[in-house]
Amino acid sequence: MADDWRLEITVEEGDGILHNLTERMEASELEHDLETAFADRLVVSRDGETVFCYAGTREQAEAAGRSIDQLAAQHEWKLHRELRRWHPTAEEWEDPDAPLPASGSEVAEERAELIESEREDAQEQGYPDFEVRVEFPSHHEAKAFAERLEGEGVPNVRRWKYLLIGAADEDSANALAERLRAEAGSSATVIAEGSGQAAFNEKPASPFAFLGGLAG
Repeated sequence: MADDWRLEITVEEGDGILHNLTERMEASELEHDLETAFADRLVVSRDGETVFCYAGTREQAEAAGRSIDQLAAQHEWKLHRELRRWHPTAEEWEDPDAPLPASGSEVAEERAELIESEREDAQEQGYPDFEVRVEFPSHHEAKAFAERLEGEGVPNVRRWKYLLIGAADEDSANALAERLRAEAGSSATVIAEGSGQAAFNEKPASPFAFLGGLAG
């Protein structure tokens, strides 16, 4: 399985150089230089003043970096690039030489740090980053289940035959989804996913009161 590697590239001269750099990075000549097959394709994107080049291996990312340096030298572009590696437990781009957790306790420790960070973000934002979406076969079933949750003090948003229930972090969302699958019945579809903020815009009072009870 491929890892996730990323080059972060910024230039001093501004927007015009970034546009030209992105075009040339996507051009077939760069792919030819790197001798990439379809499975080894690079992905290039731009976000504001930064260009990102995504690769499947460190070797591929470093080869792309050398090709970018050659382009910069040819056109006298002044750029800065930085290699980063996606850390699957921390879910962040980190130093490529930072070791990945090797033991179960290290993985658990990083996971706990991530969950705590997600909860703090949710509190600061005023809305959660995760939600559980429940789809029922009918409007009647969705309405009845929504009323049941309301009776338990669980805020939710109902849209026709769909329910949205917010969660402050991914673990809480997964635990909530597991419980709701059992309670909603086999005819309902339950998915834990990233939040669209709607659930808590409609239920601003005590938005996190339900998490402890439902996730247990």
